[in-house]
Amino acid sequence: MNKATFGAGCFWGVEAAFCAADGVIGTAAGFIGGTLECPSYEDVCTGKSGHAEAVEVTFDPDITSYGALLDLFWQIHDPTTLDRQGPDKGSQYRSAIFVHNQDQRSSAENSKQAEDESGRFGAPIVTEISPATIFFRAEDYHQKYFEKRGMAACAPAIHPETR
Repeated sequence: MNKATFGAGCFWGVEAAFCAADGVIGTAAGFIGGTLECPSYEDVCTGKSGHAEAVEVTFDPDITSYGALLDLFWQIHDPTTLDRQGPDKGSQYRSAIFVHNQDQRSSAENSKQAEDESGRFGAPIVTEISPATIFFRAEDYHQKYFEKRGMAACAPAIHPETR
């Protein structure tokens, strides 16, 4: 099994989208990329911890590829808005790909360049690509949030330009 980690706004909807993808074995909502050790949701919401809300995806590379997960990442959010997704504002909602190795970095950079050059988003992509650091799992009530509330249909819509 392999891991991939993505920040694309509020982790509830991001997790729901990746949970539904073929080849995804598991997901976890959490925080990555900050300076505070073992942050809580409240810590991250202040915007002072430096963490992004993110989803750690465990996937079977015999069923799906990292590239396919990148494709989904681009479809489920607006990668052109800095520190914002929909009504959520702050660095904790930034668009980010946290890479676990050099192959992922190369794939992420190539994918970002191709998406940017396609022009389909109508503005430059601001997604950060950073090394994966310690991933802190969010509190249990955040895990599979939509699913627990019977709201799986509330997962983010596929970005209209990608249809």
